[in-house]
Amino acid sequence: MTMLTRRRLIGSLGAGAGGLLLAGCDRIAASPKVQETLSLGEGLTMRAQRLVTDRTALAREFSALDMSPVFRTNGNTLPASEAYQAHAANDFADWQLVVDGLVRRPQKLSLTQIRSMPARTQITRHDCVEGWSAIGKWTGLPLKLALDAAGVLPSARYVVFHCADDFDGDPYYESIDLVDAYHPQTILAWGMNDQLLPVGHGAPLRLRVERQLGYKQAKYVMRVEAVDSLARFGAGKGGYWEDSSDYQWYAGI
Repeated sequence: MTMLTRRRLIGSLGAGAGGLLLAGCDRIAASPKVQETLSLGEGLTMRAQRLVTDRTALAREFSALDMSPVFRTNGNTLPASEAYQAHAANDFADWQLVVDGLVRRPQKLSLTQIRSMPARTQITRHDCVEGWSAIGKWTGLPLKLALDAAGVLPSARYVVFHCADDFDGDPYYESIDLVDAYHPQTILAWGMNDQLLPVGHGAPLRLRVERQLGYKQAKYVMRVEAVDSLARFGAGKGGYWEDSSDYQWYAGI
């Protein structure tokens, strides 16, 4: 009997579609059957995911020869807010990342400061629930270093990423627990394929949490908040897609 894993399912969806891809990750919500199947392959909840073993294992990394010639954009590709567009027009010279919440030393880090801090580069595969994948090269600040600089308090359990984009006025956000936050491959990426991260892919920073599906890789990260509960954010399910379309909070692959 062949086990139906989420990664295997994604590949089969892409092959079975004959190359036809939906316009954006939100379109998958139109298919309850696909959501049901994904749920069967997932089986993890906000509480039960903490029982998963080997959460520290690394996602596979690839060579430069494996990189995809095209890495498509999806979801929002340019936040509508005037503040964000002003920052983009100024090459994010005056932009700052806020790191706060349940921390001893709240931080405000400029992009110059972030790029001067120790960086990690990794070539990994991005798997989208639409059924497509791409391999790209990401360079950025390990999230662990930002959290260590802020001094996360013992009461914190999750990290919430507040983003510059929205859908019909609903702010985009995502979250992970501290196990994934401190994983060595979890980075705040400012570079992509040996270039500065482009706006379409989430400039100035996007989250890369490589052992989870694409919708967890939040773009346009403006604020990183350490919290003890997800209940007060959105509908309390831990992310925009989790709230609006019942996506799984832990999207492990």
